[in-house]
Amino acid sequence: MQLIKNTICIGLDTPLKILHVTDSHLSYADERDNERKQELCKRLSSPEKERYFSEHLAYAKESCDLMVHTGDLFDFTSQANFDFARKVLAEEKVFFIAGNHEFSQYVGEAYEDRAYKMNSFFEMRPGLGTPLFFHSRVIGGVNFVGIDDSYHQFEPWQLTRLKKELAKGLPIILCLHVPLFEQSLYDRHIERSGPGSSSYLLGCDEDHMPDDEWRAIEIRPRGITEEMAAFIKSQPQIKAVLAGHIHFSFESELAPGMTQFVTGGGYDGIARELTII
Repeated sequence: MQLIKNTICIGLDTPLKILHVTDSHLSYADERDNERKQELCKRLSSPEKERYFSEHLAYAKESCDLMVHTGDLFDFTSQANFDFARKVLAEEKVFFIAGNHEFSQYVGEAYEDRAYKMNSFFEMRPGLGTPLFFHSRVIGGVNFVGIDDSYHQFEPWQLTRLKKELAKGLPIILCLHVPLFEQSLYDRHIERSGPGSSSYLLGCDEDHMPDDEWRAIEIRPRGITEEMAAFIKSQPQIKAVLAGHIHFSFESELAPGMTQFVTGGGYDGIARELTII
């Protein structure tokens, strides 16, 4: 396990210790799943991914107050993946919000929009035992709020719910799958991925759209998305944003006093320990 350590200072009387894990990309399938999913499992599964996730979960149980997982716990929809997720997410110390792979039927085979997502969601019946689209939990005087932005978009009802959480008056740690656009993060991603590549960030303007129009259509902000991204950055009550999705670790300031912590892939053993004081 590769552990990154950070401190968030918000004036708590009693410190909280959080383990941020994301993008574990575990893969399971069995006879209940079709042959294509079983073959996909053979190609994508690995003992290393499973070992790293077991280490992350054990460390969180033993040394932290909470493990925050910001999506892509598994790689694609399957009955075996659902069973695995339900067992993990039933753990008291696990807080989860969905990533794009929670709704991916065969990994990158289709244009992913809301209709595609909801088809996958109904396949999960009766769900994964925890809210996937909006989730909140108060621990030690801190409100952990998870919002599904897995397809690079927000929805109007999520903004309404976020405002209700803000009305509680508690400091918020916001948990997303896709990071919010920030220039230095964008620059680092393009540096890693190469010119013309997709930024994979939420809230990119036209000057930061990828050359690939297929990808641009997916990530171009629609509806409430730009408004909500700006609203988040304007709220001093939100003390930090935790995100994943892009498979490398980065820290940058979204607004004064608001750091976005992007954590690298859990499949590679990376996790981030945050001490909130």
